[in-house]
Amino acid sequence: MRDVIRCGLFVCCGFFAPNSTLLAADWPQFRGPLGNGIATDSELPTEWSTSQSIAWQRDLPGAGWSTPIVVSGKVFFTCTTPAEGDQQNFELHCLDLATGESVWNKVCLTEAPRIEKHRDNTYATETPVSDGQRIVVYFGMHGMFCFDLAGNELWKKDLGAFEMDNGWGSSSSPVMADGLVFQQVDNEEKSFLVALDVETGEQRWRVERPNERSNWSTPFVWKNSQRTELVTCGQQVISYDPATGKVLWSVANPGRSSATPVGDAERLVFGAEDRSDRGGGPGGLCAVKPGAEGELATDSPFVLWSNQRAALGIASPLLYEGCVYVPNRRGGLVGCYDATTGEELYRQRLKGNREFWASPWAAGGKVFLLDDRGATHVLAPGKEFEVLAINQLEGRFWASVAAAEGRVLLRSEDKLFCVK
Repeated sequence: MRDVIRCGLFVCCGFFAPNSTLLAADWPQFRGPLGNGIATDSELPTEWSTSQSIAWQRDLPGAGWSTPIVVSGKVFFTCTTPAEGDQQNFELHCLDLATGESVWNKVCLTEAPRIEKHRDNTYATETPVSDGQRIVVYFGMHGMFCFDLAGNELWKKDLGAFEMDNGWGSSSSPVMADGLVFQQVDNEEKSFLVALDVETGEQRWRVERPNERSNWSTPFVWKNSQRTELVTCGQQVISYDPATGKVLWSVANPGRSSATPVGDAERLVFGAEDRSDRGGGPGGLCAVKPGAEGELATDSPFVLWSNQRAALGIASPLLYEGCVYVPNRRGGLVGCYDATTGEELYRQRLKGNREFWASPWAAGGKVFLLDDRGATHVLAPGKEFEVLAINQLEGRFWASVAAAEGRVLLRSEDKLFCVK
C-alpha cells in the first residue's frame, strides 16, 4: 500500500497506570519504553544476516503489519487469517521470547471485514500496547480487545466502523497514559478521539474532530518539562489534556500526516508529507516547545523552528543525540537535521535505492534504519554521514522493530526474526 502509514504507537515509560508492572527491558509498544525509538538495552546486537546472529525465526500464521511488542519475556503480535467464506479471524498471539515457541493464541473476533483496505494493507496493522498487566489490541474498525498476560479476555469495545479515504484501510494504534487507553479514529465520516478506562473499557471522555478526515498517524503521549500532553497529527497538530480531552494548543500541519510525532523534555517534533504535486500541502518538519496554549502561528514564540524542505515520508522521525533523522518513503534517502535549529545537516542516499516504511530506532550510540527489502542500515549519530554496517535479511519489511532483552525482533511479510 503506497499511501497508508504502517504506524505503530508511542507510549513513554511511566505514563501507564500506577499499578504498571512493566520492566525496564520491555518494549511495550511501537518505539520502545521511552516512546521515542531509543532502546535502553546497551547489549543489543548491531550486526546480523540470514546466517549470523539469528536466535530463531518463525513463520507467521497470517497477515499483519503491526509491530511485535515484548512484555515480561513474552512476544505479542496480531494478524488475521482466512475463515469460512469471506470472514477473517482477528488474532492475538503470544510467543516465548527466548525460543519463539507459541505460548497461547486467541481469536478475538471472526467476521467479514467491515471496511475496504488497499491490497498491500492488512486488517492487523495497528500495534498492541501493554501496561505490564494487560494487552490492548485494536483491529481498526473491527473493535478493541483487552487481555491479561495469560490470554484471558478482560473487556472489548466496538468503536464503530467508518469509511477510510480511497478504501485504503486503517493503521492508527492505541496508546496509554495514567490508566487510560486512547484511540484516534480519523475517517471520512465522523472523526473522533476517545479515552477508555484500561481496567474496564468504559469511556472516560470523547472529543469530536470535525476538521479531520482520514489519518493514519498514532497519537503521541508527550511528557515534557512542564506537563504530559496527548498530541495528534492531521490537517492540524492538536495537543490535548490526557485527563479531560481539553484542547491545549493546535497548529496547522500542511500536507498529509502519516508519521507519528516524537519528543523529549524540551521539544516536540512533527511534520507531514509533501503532497503539493497532488493538490495538497507542501509538508515539512516542525518543532514546538512546552507550555504552548491556543492556536499557534508559524511565528509563535512556542514554535522553535520549521523546515519545509524536510517533509516526512511514511516512517516516523527519530530524535537522538541532538539530531532528527527522517527516512524518505522512496529513493533510499535519509535526512539529518539539527534538533535545536531545524538546519539540514545532511541528506544522503543509502545503498540500494529502497523505500522506508518502518520507523528508525537507536541503541548504544548507533542509528538503525530498516528498509522495505530487509536491509538495516546502521549509521553513526551526529552531523556527519557515516554508514557503519548494512545487515541484510530476506523478505518484505514494512513493520517497525521491537528491541528488548538483548534481542531485536524484525517482522517481514511472512516471518518473524529474533536477532541475538
